[in-house]
Amino acid sequence: MSDSPVDICVPGFGHGLGEALLIEWVAGVGDRVERGDVVAVVETDKASTEIVAERDGRVTAHSATAGTILKSGDVLYQLAADQPPLAPRSTDPVT
Repeated sequence: MSDSPVDICVPGFGHGLGEALLIEWVAGVGDRVERGDVVAVVETDKASTEIVAERDGRVTAHSATAGTILKSGDVLYQLAADQPPLAPRSTDPVT
């Protein structure tokens, strides 16, 4: 994955439901999430649903605020891959 943020879209809600109300953000901008972590909570005509992270990374932007109606396929937030840790530098003198 590249270093640039990836757009994460609103998933399909099934059963002919094409939109949902964004109730709250669980993961804030700057938060690190792992695949399966809850990112946001939405409500459809049928139920409240948690939207979970599809991959590991850091949330870099939200594309909507609580109270917004979301449509399946809309960009919901952006996620940047975590940078791998730097390899430790050798302290051995060069001989």
